[in-house]
Amino acid sequence: MVDRPAGIDPRGPRFAAAVTSVVLAVVVLTGSVWLLAGQVAVFAAGSLFGVGRSPYGWLYRRLVRPRLGPPSELEDPAPPRFAQTVGLAVTGVALLLGLAGVPYAVEVGGALAFVAAFLNASIGLCLGCRIYLLLPRRRARAA
Repeated sequence: MVDRPAGIDPRGPRFAAAVTSVVLAVVVLTGSVWLLAGQVAVFAAGSLFGVGRSPYGWLYRRLVRPRLGPPSELEDPAPPRFAQTVGLAVTGVALLLGLAGVPYAVEVGGALAFVAAFLNASIGLCLGCRIYLLLPRRRARAA
């Protein structure tokens, strides 16, 4: 059995958010349904397999992480994984609507996801992570 660290390097999800921001900015500017489909696939991988096993996580581990010192702390992988699921839902709906011919669905869905990714990349505010952390509180209050 392999011992794994209790968390993930928090710089990895921020790197992924930066790449995602660039991809989604191009989606918004071009309306490319195919580029959005690629980003949907990246979100699906992050949601299903975890952020470290997504394509952008792989890029971070192979190209960026070896050039950095160790992280000062590790973070729980569950909130970033949930954020990938939120991104998958938003961009997945936009993709389906775009493929169905709904005008500006790709651009609007891409813009919504871009704002979230850009906030994470630029100032470390992960909206999906915040939602994840609020869910148990809401369930506790409802009980």
